[in-house]
Amino acid sequence: MFSTNEPSIQLCEKRPTVEIHLPDGRVLCGPRGTAVGYFLRSLPEWHTPQVVGAVVNDELRELTYPISMDARVTPVTMADADGARIYRRSITFLLEAAFEELYPDMMLLVDHSVASGGFFCKVQNGALTLEEIEKLEQRMHQMVAEDLPLERRLVPLSEAIAYFQQKNYTDKVQLLKYRRRDMLVLYRLKDHQDYHHGYMVPSTGFLKWFALRPLQEGFVLQYPRRHSPDLLLPMPAYPKLLTAFRQYEQWLTRLGIESVGALNAAIEAGRAKEVILISEALHEQQIAEIAEQIVKRADQARIVLIAGPSSSGKTTFSKRLAVQLLAQGLSPFALEMDNYFVDRDKTPLDEDGKRDYESMGALNTVVMQDHLKRLLAGEEVQLLHYNFKTGMSEPGEVMDLVPGQLIILEGIHGLNPELLGSISPDQTFRIYVSCLTQLNLDRYNRISTTDSRLIRRTLRDARERGYSAQQTIERWEMVRRGEKRHIFPYQENADAMFNSALVFELSLLGPLVEPLLRQVPHGTREYVEAKRLLSFLQWFQPLDPQLVPDNSILREFIGDSILRDFKLWQHQNGQELQ
Repeated sequence: MFSTNEPSIQLCEKRPTVEIHLPDGRVLCGPRGTAVGYFLRSLPEWHTPQVVGAVVNDELRELTYPISMDARVTPVTMADADGARIYRRSITFLLEAAFEELYPDMMLLVDHSVASGGFFCKVQNGALTLEEIEKLEQRMHQMVAEDLPLERRLVPLSEAIAYFQQKNYTDKVQLLKYRRRDMLVLYRLKDHQDYHHGYMVPSTGFLKWFALRPLQEGFVLQYPRRHSPDLLLPMPAYPKLLTAFRQYEQWLTRLGIESVGALNAAIEAGRAKEVILISEALHEQQIAEIAEQIVKRADQARIVLIAGPSSSGKTTFSKRLAVQLLAQGLSPFALEMDNYFVDRDKTPLDEDGKRDYESMGALNTVVMQDHLKRLLAGEEVQLLHYNFKTGMSEPGEVMDLVPGQLIILEGIHGLNPELLGSISPDQTFRIYVSCLTQLNLDRYNRISTTDSRLIRRTLRDARERGYSAQQTIERWEMVRRGEKRHIFPYQENADAMFNSALVFELSLLGPLVEPLLRQVPHGTREYVEAKRLLSFLQWFQPLDPQLVPDNSILREFIGDSILRDFKLWQHQNGQELQ
């Protein structure tokens, strides 16, 4: 092992300086114990886009983190997923501090996200006038100009609970009752203190990009999106999505569960079965109502289009909707959009030179439109079948429809008006399915709908495709990019929206996904995300998966769904099959 030309090794005094090594090979040197933010601030790209955190030796850190030994450091900017979260978390903290300073007798709720980049907020015990919203925004800008520090403190859990009790933050007190650790990180901005699930920027001076936009009974705290980190995008109207959120809010009120602390209390009190059964009943009620809408328009609207982002439960929803339609006397035929992929070598490429299977160009829409028209006209049609092994389109089964029979067409482009070409929108009924989580940790700490879907997908990928959690997390960014391009811009085209979120699901999914997340190797990019999700799931009391009905949306992700092999009645060459 050892050669004759051994290097000279000796004990030495600790250097007063340390080095940080950047991904591009540059090396920065500075005094030992200096915060990583001071190192990164010396870079010419410090502001383009703004650096808000760092990954130090494969661990996500705040800019105040001291560098006590030589380290590998990757800057985290507002254009990165973790950086965007740091910024959104910090701007929310700024909002709550300014709000409580100006309106101490009112109760603010950070409710849900909006597509253009922002959070819908409302006052639970009143409402703000336009002048009061403007005053709040002005105060926030003043605090940014003052560059006030966001001080981080690690305190005993009992101290934090006592503080929130004194502030009458009952939702926070209830949540912390079930915390599994004895310490808690509190942040302070002037006289305001709170905990937040994750890291913050060092001071308010970083928070230059935001606006408050009045909307209905509240306002939107607008922030930049990752692809334009120094720009606020125009805020489109989203009345249908807002209605879906309002409906879910009513469900939570009906259940008496308006925060994770209340959910944990219900589980501890032995109400788990009640919560699950009522939640599932509300789902079934909504599916039945959508089926009734379809029946009323069935004479004209014979194509039911279903679209939504990944892991929203579209497959299970489609089958449960079919059951409801069958119960009301309609026999739908399921046409699989995936069978209309173009041959693999004709698939368009994305900006990275990879085949983009989520673009409209990946579908043979001309043939699909022709087949739909002929089916609706009562003709016999030989459908297409896509062979995923060879990447080639092949002749499929021969089908015709009975008079009045509906077609259910599920796929990513279902709400895009270009999908069906000259087929009139009046002949379609469009449904948007998404997991619109509105249950929050507390009034200021949101649960991301994206996180809920990623957890669902991690479980399904492991069970059905053999993917590791690392592989699922690695692909997630590409999936999200496709959703932003091909789904979210068209969600308001829907005739109906189905919210597949279930109030109890993270209590149930957490124990199942935790072993998968813990297998993500340290030192990988996906490890940082897995660690964040693991930390987040610690807030939930566990639930037994056996309590979940076998037709639940969640069975699509945890297995044992009674609907897995369910097939619709089909009319083939004049015969009905089951």
